[in-house]
Amino acid sequence: MDEILEILEKDARASVEDIAKMLKKKPQSIKQAIKKFEKEGVILKYKTVVNKELIRDTNSEVRALIEVNITPQKNVGFDKIAERIYSFPEVASCYLLSGTYDLLLIVEGKDLHTVAQFVAEKLAPLENVRGTATHFLLKKYKEDGVILKHKDEFKRIAISY
Repeated sequence: MDEILEILEKDARASVEDIAKMLKKKPQSIKQAIKKFEKEGVILKYKTVVNKELIRDTNSEVRALIEVNITPQKNVGFDKIAERIYSFPEVASCYLLSGTYDLLLIVEGKDLHTVAQFVAEKLAPLENVRGTATHFLLKKYKEDGVILKHKDEFKRIAISY
């Protein structure tokens, strides 16, 4: 991968000047390269990793990992049904997998019922969907290479006999 992309992937806040110093290049050439990556769709978005564990509030969303078995369609394989599935607003991410299941979805909803309703009413009834397995995300320890710190939680008292 390009060195500029590696730097931005680790720290999207790195300035053109900082990248130029790191790579011993002129800032203008770095700026042009970044613009080219953006124009070509190589750089799609700049992202901030937010530790939602530290800001839990009443509007916190529930996330679920949903494994999906699908029947590939003739001449288009998995792509057409994947496109149909990832078009739902509840689907944050969609991946084609090897192994037991074909797709892995990351789905977000306001509560468990909303996610369950999405699976029951929108996902499972799709013609090419053969089965699903839903796993609710309980706690994140690490995301995008960043270890997440957690609020001090209620500590159990040690019991000794």
